[in-house]
Amino acid sequence: MRLPFFNSATAALPAASAESASAPGYRISLISLLAAVIGILAGLIAFVLYDMIGLFTNLAFYHELSFHFRSPEHSPLGAWIILIPVAGGIVVGFMAKYGSDKIKGHGIPEAMEAVLQSRSRIEAKVAILKPLSAAIAIGTGGPFGAEGPIIQTGGAFGSLVGQLLATTAVERKVLLASGACAGMAATFNTPIAGVILAIELLLFEFRGRSFIPLVIASVLATSTRAILLGQKSMFTMSNVDFDVLHGLPFYLLLGLLCGVAAIAYTKILYWVEDQFERLPIDDLWHPAIGALGLGIIGYFVPRVLGVGYDTISDILNGNLALHLLIAIAVFKSIALMISLGSGTSGGLLAPMFMSSAAMGGAFAIGIDRLIPGAHLSPGAFALVAMAAVFGAASRATFTFIVFAFEITRDYNAILPLMLCCVIADLIALHYLPHSIMTEKLARRGLHVPGEYEANVLNSVRVDEVMRKDVVPIPSDMTVGELSARIGRGERQFSLSEGLPISSADGCLVGLVTQGDLRRALEEDPAGRTTVAKAGGHKPIVAFSDERTFDALLRMLQNNIGRLPVVTREDPERMVGYLNRSSILSVWSRQIEEEGVQEHGWLDAMFGTRKFAEAGRRKLAIGRVISLRKDLLTLALADGAAGAPGETVEFRLLKPAPGIAPGDHVKVTYHSDARGNTLLAVHELRAH
Repeated sequence: MRLPFFNSATAALPAASAESASAPGYRISLISLLAAVIGILAGLIAFVLYDMIGLFTNLAFYHELSFHFRSPEHSPLGAWIILIPVAGGIVVGFMAKYGSDKIKGHGIPEAMEAVLQSRSRIEAKVAILKPLSAAIAIGTGGPFGAEGPIIQTGGAFGSLVGQLLATTAVERKVLLASGACAGMAATFNTPIAGVILAIELLLFEFRGRSFIPLVIASVLATSTRAILLGQKSMFTMSNVDFDVLHGLPFYLLLGLLCGVAAIAYTKILYWVEDQFERLPIDDLWHPAIGALGLGIIGYFVPRVLGVGYDTISDILNGNLALHLLIAIAVFKSIALMISLGSGTSGGLLAPMFMSSAAMGGAFAIGIDRLIPGAHLSPGAFALVAMAAVFGAASRATFTFIVFAFEITRDYNAILPLMLCCVIADLIALHYLPHSIMTEKLARRGLHVPGEYEANVLNSVRVDEVMRKDVVPIPSDMTVGELSARIGRGERQFSLSEGLPISSADGCLVGLVTQGDLRRALEEDPAGRTTVAKAGGHKPIVAFSDERTFDALLRMLQNNIGRLPVVTREDPERMVGYLNRSSILSVWSRQIEEEGVQEHGWLDAMFGTRKFAEAGRRKLAIGRVISLRKDLLTLALADGAAGAPGETVEFRLLKPAPGIAPGDHVKVTYHSDARGNTLLAVHELRAH
């Protein structure tokens, strides 16, 4: 197969921008406009879901037809409240069984799964069944928040908008994330945290193409919420004294405690799920069984029933006594584990906020009693614990630092929030292989990116990684002569399976591959055809000053594995050669920068072992002469350590797969009195 021919217009093109190169079909203006619509929809969804929760709560616990949002804890029904959650669990079980099992859980993992597995496609019925099932579960006493269902429903509407129109998978992902972001913002009146949540848990990128739609959706969702529900935060909090300088040791201790709590939440929640899976009954009845346990707990500790936003406000304002804080921290957690582990529908944020805030408040009161002069503020420690536990459990630490700040609007909260949250995150990272959001997905075999970073190919130019040892062959050389030289293993003609061709005046006129040579020899076994005729006309090229990513994109779009490199000033003259090995060397360099420790000044000063090892580490480039199980022999190339053509032997500590006699390689080795010991093969011959 011939290489795709070069379009002469390509040489005149400027270097592609980061956005256009990474997403040639991405339409940021259209996506931003759609995100605005989705943001308004999310604000309306939040309003409707709150009213639905209020309606079901009033019908179930007060036998009133009202949309007023209130807690079930003051219900006059007595012991009957044990059975109300069971009724709700039965309804949700039927909805999950015969409607969609995607309504199970707290919403965010399901949105993540749609991004990872379904190219950001969510079924239309989920957009209806999820908020309805959540309203029923919460309205009948479920200890959940509305935020998870709103986030999933907002994401579902974003996905549906993306499916309604002709969009790419990336555009749908941004629309889904915009809906989820808007749902978070509309729930808590925290527009900045909503944007960061979508970046950390759904997009795993921070780029203008996604950031702009997210912000638009968040702003409009928050504005819609303000019109319908008012501008006040979901939690009200009076001024508290964070006193970071005096309380620093106690915030450190709280961070450790929050890290342990995050681990416990995650482990116990999925352990409970496993126990429900082992029950010898249909999944249909699992939510009802979990709801029965909830009802029993709720009868003795009524504050665990329902969303509990008012209880969270009481905790943040220091209105609850120590024994009540301990009861909420323990029994709200148990109620959550049993209910959510049974597979019902509801949000995870609010219940974890309540129990962790109660833990933080109890911690502060306990320290004050043990150390009378500590004077810690229970509200301050409750807020910090609330952010730290969920941030560590979900691996969205930055989101919940900002979230807690947006609740208080008090800059004095920043330092304790940052310190406590990152300590908790450090503990959770060490002991939790997966977060509370991703454990479920990992069990299904899905890999969820835990971090995001800039593509290293966007920061490296072609001239930094291009090869300069591939020399063009003359256009009048015959196919027979070139084949003979390749057969003899002459280095100049064995560096690549595709060789550039130049005219007598040095201009690039083509590129011939080994496939071209085989076809030419089939047509003329004598090999009298010139390589210029066998290789075709001008090939697609890379420019020396463009990003490596742009060149890789050109390779992928044209299904080729090598590009001659030219300059924009003289696009007819080759200055280098880019191939797959060149691209891989960019990542090799990044891996080396991240993993290889270089000796420091103290190492040199004291002559440490690390310094001595660095002095013995050397580099060699050459052609493989022979390869045995424990010995590699190279003929050194020009510019390598030692005389060109000198034969050097390297002792192998382990097999060196992927290389064979005749390959040109770059190796790192140790040299000492015992000889040369091979450490690594960094670069194979060009393909």
